[in-house]
Amino acid sequence: MFHYAFKVKDIASTRKFYIDILGCEEGRSTENWIDFDFFGNQLSAHINANITAPDFCGKVDDISVPMPHFGCILSVEKFKEVQSNLQNANINFIIEPQLRYKGKTGEQWTMFVLDFSENAIEFKAFSNPADVFKT
Repeated sequence: MFHYAFKVKDIASTRKFYIDILGCEEGRSTENWIDFDFFGNQLSAHINANITAPDFCGKVDDISVPMPHFGCILSVEKFKEVQSNLQNANINFIIEPQLRYKGKTGEQWTMFVLDFSENAIEFKAFSNPADVFKT
């Protein structure tokens, strides 16, 4: 389990994205920050007017990946559920859901989206969860 604190523009749109769309549960909150159970991990979103847009400078298999980004590894079933929730909410994928490394060690589903404060999030699901750290 990890804890990650990050910047958001406001609490209302952050609640909408993380609770209404992703299905996260709200933890503690004030008028300036809010915690979420992000698939078993603790996110702490703090209001800040100085949010930097992600830079698409990362390269993975010739795909420009936004930096910085955070995310989580889900089961394939949960990945598909989150994908459906994002599609039903008309959230644009900055990297479309896709299967990478098909038939190889590390075969995984991946997709990237931006939350309503422009934070880049990657969701992954390994076909074989034992492959997460295999080379």
